Amino acid sequence: MMAQQMDAVFAGFGGQGVLFAGKVAAMAGLIAGREVSWLPSYGPEMRGGTANCSVTLSDDPIGSPLVLTPNVLVAMNQPSFVRFVPEVMDGGLVIFDETLVSPEGALPELTFGLPATKMVEDAGLAGLANMVLVGALWEKSGFCTEAELLSAVDKCVSASRQALVQKNKQAIMLGAGAARDL
Repeated sequence: MMAQQMDAVFAGFGGQGVLFAGKVAAMAGLIAGREVSWLPSYGPEMRGGTANCSVTLSDDPIGSPLVLTPNVLVAMNQPSFVRFVPEVMDGGLVIFDETLVSPEGALPELTFGLPATKMVEDAGLAGLANMVLVGALWEKSGFCTEAELLSAVDKCVSASRQALVQKNKQAIMLGAGAARDL
C-alpha cells in the first residue's frame, strides 16, 4: 500500500515516545536499505511539551528532511491531531490514539483510530502506546518487513533499557493485530 516515498509526521506530547516511534520507523527503513531522514522537533520542556518528528523513507535521494505535506500522520494527542491532519495529503494515512483523540471535521479517507493507551494498559504494557501505533502503521502501510521492524527495535532501545525490547515488540504486534481488523 505504501507509496515509493513515505513522508511521515509522528506527533504528541513529550514523554509519549513520539520521537522514539519515529526513530524506530526510520531505523526500519535504514535496515530495509532505503534512503532515510529523521528530524526531531520538540518544545522547550521535553516531557509534557509538544514533540514531533518528520520521517522520510524513500528509494530515491531525499532533498529535504522537512515534511510539510505528510502522506502519513501518527497522532498521539488531540492538539497534534488538530494541528497536523489538515496538512495530510489527499490519499494520506492517519493513525491515532482514540483514547486521547476525538476526531472532528473532515478527515482523510484512510484514517484509523486505535485505543492504544487503553490497549497497552490492559496488556500490562503501560507507556508503550507509541509502539502500538507503529504496529498499526506497519500493518496499514507495509513500510518495511516484520523482521526489519522488529530488528529496528533491537537497535533503537538503549543498552540501559534492554529489558523493554520484548515489551516494545509485543506492543508493535498488538497494534498490528488490532489494525488488521480496521
